[in-house]
Amino acid sequence: MRSIAKTLMGAAAIGLVLSGCAGDSSGGDGDTQTLRIAYKKADPVLEQLMQNTKEQFEAANDGVTVELAPIEGNDEDYATKLALSQRSPDTAPDVFVEDSFKLRADVDAGYVLQLDDYLADWEDWDTFNETAKQAGLGDDGGTYAVPLETDTRVIWYNQNVLGEAGIELPWQPETWDDLLTMARTVKAANPEVVPFSMYAGTMQSFYELLYGTEDGTLYDEDEQKWVTGSQGFTDSLAFLKTIYDEELAVTPAEALDPNVWQKIVGEMLPQDQMGATVEGSYAPQFWQEGADYEWPEYSEVMATTPFPTQDGQEPGAVSMSGGWTLAVGAGTENPELAVDFVKTAMDYENSLAYTVDASKIAVRTDVAEAAEYQEMNPFAAEVTEVLDVSNYRPATADFAEIDTAVLTATQEVVAGGKSPEEAAKTYDETLLKIVGEENVVEK
Repeated sequence: MRSIAKTLMGAAAIGLVLSGCAGDSSGGDGDTQTLRIAYKKADPVLEQLMQNTKEQFEAANDGVTVELAPIEGNDEDYATKLALSQRSPDTAPDVFVEDSFKLRADVDAGYVLQLDDYLADWEDWDTFNETAKQAGLGDDGGTYAVPLETDTRVIWYNQNVLGEAGIELPWQPETWDDLLTMARTVKAANPEVVPFSMYAGTMQSFYELLYGTEDGTLYDEDEQKWVTGSQGFTDSLAFLKTIYDEELAVTPAEALDPNVWQKIVGEMLPQDQMGATVEGSYAPQFWQEGADYEWPEYSEVMATTPFPTQDGQEPGAVSMSGGWTLAVGAGTENPELAVDFVKTAMDYENSLAYTVDASKIAVRTDVAEAAEYQEMNPFAAEVTEVLDVSNYRPATADFAEIDTAVLTATQEVVAGGKSPEEAAKTYDETLLKIVGEENVVEK
């Protein structure tokens, strides 16, 4: 009974958060229309974007009220509260900020409006990066969200460490073997230095490897099925096993610590104790003035290079991306008005201001070319270029469970509990249990 009561109280609280002080629901009465906008409250840059868009939109649309409905909490809290609100037309937002990781699940649940017809005559849509647009796609290939921001993954390397080991700079690995050669060279030159770090997780580690193998993917988009028996899956685990078995990375115990990134970006790289690591495009946020790990010399010491494909095959490099999008509720009574709000929020000026202030990767090509963006940090142009070879996770409704199975396989290999072949076999067996034999294809 306590559980039921807590659920009902939570739902009621969501209703209060999203309904705010306005009495009109979407559509309103007479000439008054209200748009309800949901987003995560904790982000001050996003809050500013929403406030600016509200002012601009209301000024341009007589009789329209934009009701901002920020939701408090971390990413998980936000997703839970947003899902609760979407279950009732009285609390469902007209427009909401959606994690690209959650989009397909919400599309399957019927919460999200398909936008293709509404975006067809929007000239700005052609300026959005084609890779970034993938974040808004549903299983049917339709567009259900407009990308708000994105990120990429690259190799960040310490030029002092590599230079002292005799490695030619700038360093540009073309294959996985080149990565191992660098790491072994650094270790031979200075055994006290950690040569090359790849986390024991998925985005900055396993997926970066898998999507750089020949036909490497978790999910076959053409057949709409999950992949089993993948040689790329086993090869990726084998690479991780090599760097940990040869002690080219941090210790397995450190790798399994979810907070190890703090030691890497806060101590090891600034103190010349690490050669290179795979990290997100957002890394400069850790080191810039006023940041938790402020490092004035980071732009002189650090450099980036794209992560290479396994054997140097096309396209030569690989990256993984995530990020947030703007979506429209399937139940909105004002779909054209709601989409117009999204278009206003993501016009050139608003997108530029938000992207620069938040230090994110630009999703619009014209924003990426702007001087303000290029000068955002010394690596802005470099980490943006790899967006063209980046991939988004196949975030279907069952992906969270599948991602956990991938993470388990990765961690078992890093910890030494299973061989790559054993871990891959266990993953395949788990995948079959999750999605069923009819939903897999063997590669």
